[in-house]
Amino acid sequence: MTTHVTIVGAGLGGLVLARVLHIHGIAATIYESEAGAMARSQGGQLDIHEEDGQVALAIAGLTNEFRAIIHPGAEATRVLDPSGAVLLDIPDNGRGGRPEVLRGDLRRILLESLPDETIQWGKKLTSVTAVGEGRHALRFTDGSSVVTNLLVGADGAWSKVRPLLSDAVPQYAGTTFIETYLHDVDARHPATAQAAGMGSLFAVAPGQSILAHREAGGILHTYVALKRSAEWIAGLDTDDAAPALARVAAEFGGWDPALLALITQSATAPVARPLHTLPMGHRWDRVRGVTLVGDAAHLAPPAGDGANLALLDGAELGLAIAANPGDTETALATYEAAMFPRGAKAAADGHEMLELLLGEQAPAPLVEFLSKALDV
Repeated sequence: MTTHVTIVGAGLGGLVLARVLHIHGIAATIYESEAGAMARSQGGQLDIHEEDGQVALAIAGLTNEFRAIIHPGAEATRVLDPSGAVLLDIPDNGRGGRPEVLRGDLRRILLESLPDETIQWGKKLTSVTAVGEGRHALRFTDGSSVVTNLLVGADGAWSKVRPLLSDAVPQYAGTTFIETYLHDVDARHPATAQAAGMGSLFAVAPGQSILAHREAGGILHTYVALKRSAEWIAGLDTDDAAPALARVAAEFGGWDPALLALITQSATAPVARPLHTLPMGHRWDRVRGVTLVGDAAHLAPPAGDGANLALLDGAELGLAIAANPGDTETALATYEAAMFPRGAKAAADGHEMLELLLGEQAPAPLVEFLSKALDV
């Protein structure tokens, strides 16, 4: 009989793992620090790849639910230079294989696929300790505790489960994404809406880029990428929105006003998101009774792979556990043997993407890369 599975973290990886286990009649509990499913915004759009993320959702039996939340037209891709000149413009022909969905919608369909008792909300982990024979004791800020025979860390970049397996600590990648939003763009910001197009916008130059996605409801969701020191970012007081936005915009002197509006006209206060990474090829020796999925295992610069890998990690781990009832170690070893090289490749791809977006030759290498990748 397969043991009860304890999962820390109700992100995409943890949720799809619990879903696949549920399909196979295996009990699981997710402990999540957030107070509830709607405790915070779940971020912007994700492109879900046919070779990994969509495979995972099919394993989870959620393909129809996934198709119902796709944002039509959002696979369009446009690359501009700082003057606003269009260097590449690829429409969404419906055959790209990487449809866009909102992270919040994807999380919702996963949550709705699980029994209500699966997730224990408001359970912030304070410590986890090995207690012998592959068991681990988890303690939470509310004073409660639990002992588990099979523990999965799905708790992201700053995982509290990871130290059971590895001494690796995320390091600043030298780049920060600053998040902004424009609302009702076609009516209120028509020049910017026209420049951005209907899908993804890449406006790139050495050391700095403006990356935006058009979301449903006339929203442009932007990440302003700056290759700057941790000290520079620490000096950006995002609590004082107007000066912070002005300081960021000042880094883009001479850029087209329609592009600068993605910064200066933000409808929300900017949010700085420094990028951190684990060592490329991060792995560990097998430790009885515990493993990791998603960013907890292979945190890397964003290149469209993070959510997809988390989904596939969770789905494949669920299948491995189901295929090895009563043999946890075989299940975890089987899963890790496939996950390690997959994570290493994604890390290499992520670092390559940062160079394409911010390298000294930008934007030419990005145009060449996307032209080949999208078969233009």
